[in-house]
Amino acid sequence: MTKLTKLHEAWSKEPDYKKAYDSMHAEFELARQLIATRVKSGLSQGELAKKMGTSQSAIARLESGSGLPSIRTLLKFAKATNSELTMSFKRISRT
Repeated sequence: MTKLTKLHEAWSKEPDYKKAYDSMHAEFELARQLIATRVKSGLSQGELAKKMGTSQSAIARLESGSGLPSIRTLLKFAKATNSELTMSFKRISRT
């Protein structure tokens, strides 16, 4: 277990942290998938940036989870990583 995972687990017990984290779930999940896809493709951030026609710092921002990229950017990412972009909606239950 990484140090970051341990911190997240500890902080998740705090209601304010949990609420803030939960509100950004989509951004964090997308960032996790982007990083995993890039790594599986064997590309560094710099190599991916070159294939996408952008900068390494733009890729770092994309992978940071600090915002949601456009579908156009995600399509460029998919092409550069030789992958396919798929999207879906999943019904959630509210209790």
